[in-house]
Amino acid sequence: MQIFEELKARGLLAQLTDEKEIRELINNGKATFYIGFDPTADSLHVGHFMALCLMKRLQMAGNKPIALLGGGTGMIGDPSGRSDMRSMLTKEQIDHNIECFKKQMSKFIDFSDGKALMVNNADWLMNLNYIELLREVGACFSVNNMLRAECYKQRMEKGLSFLEFNYMIMQSYDFLALYKNYGCNMQFGGDDQWSNMLGGTELIRRKLGKDAYAMTITLLLNSEGKKMGKTQKGAVWLDPNKTSPFEFYQYWRNVADADVLKCIRMLTFLPLEQIDEMDKWEGSQLNQAKEILAYELTKLVHSEEEAVKAQESSRALFTGGNAAEMPTTELTEADLTDGNIDILDILVKSGLVKSRSEGRRAVEQGGVSVDGDKVDDFRKLYAGEDLGGEGIVVKRGKKNFKRVLVK
Repeated sequence: MQIFEELKARGLLAQLTDEKEIRELINNGKATFYIGFDPTADSLHVGHFMALCLMKRLQMAGNKPIALLGGGTGMIGDPSGRSDMRSMLTKEQIDHNIECFKKQMSKFIDFSDGKALMVNNADWLMNLNYIELLREVGACFSVNNMLRAECYKQRMEKGLSFLEFNYMIMQSYDFLALYKNYGCNMQFGGDDQWSNMLGGTELIRRKLGKDAYAMTITLLLNSEGKKMGKTQKGAVWLDPNKTSPFEFYQYWRNVADADVLKCIRMLTFLPLEQIDEMDKWEGSQLNQAKEILAYELTKLVHSEEEAVKAQESSRALFTGGNAAEMPTTELTEADLTDGNIDILDILVKSGLVKSRSEGRRAVEQGGVSVDGDKVDDFRKLYAGEDLGGEGIVVKRGKKNFKRVLVK
């Protein structure tokens, strides 16, 4: 199976402007394509991970990726998928975030010997003359068409700033600059970026002629991937200092039954024949599929060694045992009263609940366990020596847990 057909079989392609030409370019390793990453934080997250996996697949098939870092567009902020305006970042914050992105991307993409490029759109956007931009680019855009774009429509009720309104023009100009400077003939992005991407394709064809090769593809679930990267506790980061390898593993270990095979197909590099066999799995076999998903992705992001440790810790958690790699809260003797601590204080100090009253409700509803045993008395005490050594594993619900010990 060639790479274009594989991407389709894995469910990664949604909308294409020129399918025949795109298939030929990709399958023959002749695509020079880009995906943009705005540096809105100091780490990439799970939503970006989907795009990085796609870039890796295409590079393995002989195509050339361009990782576009949004040093310029990051000064504006993408309104897509947002109900309000993004916080304005300083140039210093953006530059710091870009450096963090560079280190993480190099783990996925081979940038040696010109096999891939990493460029910053600040190199051309920050020096644009406003009047020249209006004359060269502004005349190519219809305001009526722009307002019909999904990324703007959802903001019209609450208000769309003129600053953000320019984002589509900036992103479109990126494609023109990449086409002219690096021979970039294809762009990929999430389905929430479709309007912006079409703007870039149309700009190239209007400025350089209809014969200019400029292709557009969207990833089927990239916008869903951005949502996937969020949990009740915040984002799932690729930086191990922000989301530990164990927490990363557990995130994927806890995906919904309905999503696990879809995620394996889209995100892992397991052979499709093996995944097709998993399509028949059901019931308890889906837990095995979740372990496979979590292990494969943790190995990709953090290393095989970290994946093994995370898997062992996760299995210990599910069997009621202890493991050194799980998130830990360390207490001291000062946290004890007469050498003891009750379950409600443990829940509060570990961050599993915000207050003792919330902890009491969780216990009374049967949602708290210690080392695999359900706690049915909110007055239950634990002696300091019980929390020595490897401590205890406290779980609230199915997905929230902490190892708690006294140092």
